[in-house]
Amino acid sequence: MAAAASSGTAIGSSGRWALHGKTALVTGGTRGIGRAVVEELAALGAAVHTCSRKEEELGERIKEWEARGFRVTGSVCDLSARDQRERLLCDVADRFGGKLDILVNNVGTNIRKPTTEFSAEEYSFLMATNLESAYHLCQIAHPLLKLSGSGSIIFISSVAGVVGIFSGTLYAMTKGAINQLTKNLACEWAKDNIRANSVAPWYIATSLTEGLLANKNFEEQVVSRTPLGRVGEPGEISALVAFLCMPGSTYITGQTISVDGAIENTHGEASCHTDWSRRSREIAAADIDRHSDRGASEMGTTWQNGPHHWWNPLHQVCSG
Repeated sequence: MAAAASSGTAIGSSGRWALHGKTALVTGGTRGIGRAVVEELAALGAAVHTCSRKEEELGERIKEWEARGFRVTGSVCDLSARDQRERLLCDVADRFGGKLDILVNNVGTNIRKPTTEFSAEEYSFLMATNLESAYHLCQIAHPLLKLSGSGSIIFISSVAGVVGIFSGTLYAMTKGAINQLTKNLACEWAKDNIRANSVAPWYIATSLTEGLLANKNFEEQVVSRTPLGRVGEPGEISALVAFLCMPGSTYITGQTISVDGAIENTHGEASCHTDWSRRSREIAAADIDRHSDRGASEMGTTWQNGPHHWWNPLHQVCSG
């Protein structure tokens, strides 16, 4: 049976809404939602380790965080590779003395095209990057999370894994699977006092979505179909992630919580709207025309789980 809640969860306790002494691994933490999560957890007192495929960008971020007094370290890592995930966890174990309080699975990827046009290779790539990497990290992090005595796993999922949408079938499949993984781990690992929750964002404004949001027609369609009348901010995702890691949330587990301006409550009106999808394809086509001189190798945009724009058919890889 899992241990009872600690005295730190009591109302009025100084540690109820803080993360002092906690350790965290946040994947893909140099930009977008991942960066916001790193900074949120570090500001609340946690020691954070993150990773990125881009060594220079990672180094720049760590210098910025050190200047702010944050305790953040990092590893260069491509999480689509199994051996690199294993090396990452070895780094984490060494840095944090063999225990880990918080695991935030933030990295993911998307390939936008009609369902009938996906190749076997693309299917395997999306499943490996979005689902297998998170699943494998949980597997190999389990001993570290168990040793902490109160582990918390957070998956950055998507509303695409909760409601039906007009396209992006494979991406939605992986996010739906992540949400189910969340439920199962919450039940199976409760005996080890490890909690698991998913955060499912809608359209989030980051530097990586500036291109699409710069198109006013597209932005207006996003805003008009979102009941709160705006896109989300990375800090609105990181705030929930931090809450789910705190002693004050220790009875919350197995949940997928949408941070979406109530778009989920429109029952897919926005995501399955034909005019909406058609306009999105027109914008994406115009974007392809503007960048056609770059060559196919540069058509993809690197991003972290955060852009959550489901209408760009470009191959977008997010691992740091």
